[in-house]
Amino acid sequence: MVFAEKLIAWQKRHGRRSLPWQGTRDPYRIWLSEVMLQQTQVSAVIPYYERFLRRFPTMEALACASEDQVLQLWSGLGYYARGRNLHAAAKAVVSMGSFPRTAEGIEALPGIGKSTAAAIAAFAFGERAAILDGNVKRVLARFFSIEGWPGEKAVETALWARANRLLPKTHIETYTQALMDLGATVCTRNAPRCDACPVRTGCKARKANQTAQIPAPRPRKALPQRDVTWLVLFDRGQVLLEKRPAPGIWGGLWSFPEAPARDAAAYCRRSLGCEVRSTEILETLEHGFTHFRLRIHPLLCQVARTPEARSPGSLWLHVDTVGEAAVPAPVRTLVGRLNVAWPARLT
Repeated sequence: MVFAEKLIAWQKRHGRRSLPWQGTRDPYRIWLSEVMLQQTQVSAVIPYYERFLRRFPTMEALACASEDQVLQLWSGLGYYARGRNLHAAAKAVVSMGSFPRTAEGIEALPGIGKSTAAAIAAFAFGERAAILDGNVKRVLARFFSIEGWPGEKAVETALWARANRLLPKTHIETYTQALMDLGATVCTRNAPRCDACPVRTGCKARKANQTAQIPAPRPRKALPQRDVTWLVLFDRGQVLLEKRPAPGIWGGLWSFPEAPARDAAAYCRRSLGCEVRSTEILETLEHGFTHFRLRIHPLLCQVARTPEARSPGSLWLHVDTVGEAAVPAPVRTLVGRLNVAWPARLT
């Protein structure tokens, strides 16, 4: 257990201790932080984490909230399925009466994978369970010189085997945090600080001068591009937003209606109950997702609402308050542009 012992000793001297979710055994706070930290940097998570706890200080408070309220606070953090799953899991825990105390039980909750469940179980209940997030994969791949992309099944299986064998008998919380901190602050993707690594003498990638090659990056492939036209319907200082269906991108968030630009007037009249007075093509926006890039073509439509311009899945908001709603980042960006470029016209 030399590897674990060295990491535990290093963590006690050099590890992070000031993160807002540290120093607690509260499974709610630990779970919230672990979900937010999935594919998101610590610096971006901290303000969201603190706002969430101010608004929803307990599991019960989160469970009683509406999905709209949850996604409103999540807006801008990305990967919105995490927010929806967080809300669903809170409801499940409240209905069960208590938070599951094992990694297996925690993994059964919506949106929680094997590594996240293990981290929560270790920090909240001291369970001896292995984690394998992105940072830990990099640490173990380099230490054992496991070549290939960690996302490949065979490589990931090999890494899980090493992670389980390295588990110490005691101090599991300190060891788990040490792995996270080592990957985040020392064994970084680019320019790792090998001189500061507590296990550098046993690192095979370092000995072979292969830290730049191990682990291998995700295989590069051209991302497909999708194009969409957003109808920015504007009437007396307000714009129309529609709630997106839960499956798919930005599920549960409010966004601008989508329609073919060539049929904007007819679509507005037929589906949205609005008469288009004038249209103006706005600057294109681009937004990247994991598997594709989205090119957004906004069309500003000055409209006149009819009495039918209302449906259960839509709402009119003043442009000044759109940023406070549960909207995806491109909607915020577009409204910000409008407020800067046409402040007099949007009042």
